[in-house]
Amino acid sequence: MEEFRRCLERQEIETRERNRRADEVNEVQRQVDEQVLIAVALQEEENQGRRRGSQVGRRRNVEGHRHSRGKNLLEDYFIPTSLYYDVDFRRRFRMQPHLFNKVMHDICNYDAYFVQKCDAAGVLGLLPEQKLTAVIRMLAYGASVDQVDEIARMGKSTTLEALVRFCQAVETLYTIDYLRRPTPKDLQRLLKKFETR
Repeated sequence: MEEFRRCLERQEIETRERNRRADEVNEVQRQVDEQVLIAVALQEEENQGRRRGSQVGRRRNVEGHRHSRGKNLLEDYFIPTSLYYDVDFRRRFRMQPHLFNKVMHDICNYDAYFVQKCDAAGVLGLLPEQKLTAVIRMLAYGASVDQVDEIARMGKSTTLEALVRFCQAVETLYTIDYLRRPTPKDLQRLLKKFETR
């Protein structure tokens, strides 16, 4: 019984330490989110005074080959006979493929922005996999917008908007389940798992 009590005390200390670290991570994440929102707001403010659309003397629209990059991305990671194995996916995306697919499905159901649509000219937009790959690379590796453009063929404003919408969706969808303190039932389950080791 004494050993069980010591185990519980250790668990409480570890929980407090995890919570302290989680608070630090949350504070850093809040600061990053704030910086991203400021960057997006500055970009929007910069764009408000500018006229959109075709103008004489402006640079021609450049085909970014986003559709072929989307196809390549699917062939590399997301089809059953993909070029890279699940181990490579796990290392590069920092999650298992089934978790990526679950998150993508949940976020597409939450925010239609991530669903592939046609534009006014009837041209298909970006794949959800492209948008989520860009966002996850930015968050996991601190990649810049230009680095993400090379991976997913997404413009700066699209990437930043996807980042903001992704963060909002994750916070809304997963806060209740994953960003909470452990319950006594969770602690007991963890203790049993610890004892079996």
